[in-house]
Amino acid sequence: ILLGMSVVSWTLILVKGITHFIRSSRAERFLKMFWEAPSMQAVAKDIAAHGVHDPFSRVTANALQAIQHYARTAPSNRMADAGTDLLTRTIKKVLDEETVRLENGLSVLATVGATAPFFGLFGTVWGVYHALVNIGLSGSGSLDKVAGPVGEALIMTAFGLFVAVPAVLGYN
Repeated sequence: ILLGMSVVSWTLILVKGITHFIRSSRAERFLKMFWEAPSMQAVAKDIAAHGVHDPFSRVTANALQAIQHYARTAPSNRMADAGTDLLTRTIKKVLDEETVRLENGLSVLATVGATAPFFGLFGTVWGVYHALVNIGLSGSGSLDKVAGPVGEALIMTAFGLFVAVPAVLGYN
């Protein structure tokens, strides 16, 4: 179980790390273009040419679509508040979607980080129990009969922590 948790955690950590690096570089490129663009039409052309590959371009593209939709469908006596409300709702919706996309997989890391030490502790308790049973059956309670099996059982606690710590760090 701990090995599986470790593999899942490290896979998520690596995938999320690589994805974050790629999104950051794309976002940096988009924001540079956005702030240097002479107009929103130039921004729209850039989005049409290069596509939407980061949260900032996705918010901008959806906001531009909302503005175009409002311009096409609004009554002739346009109410400015209705357009502003549509734009605000669109941006909030896209931000919520982006937040869900960015947080995807974090609950798995949180679960692994919270439960792995307990699996390790369970393994330790199980190992100590069997060590004590074997010591009882042998009839000898000397230090060499106790220390080895109990020491082996404690390794499970270390494994649990070894799995939990990277998961918690990745989550944070």
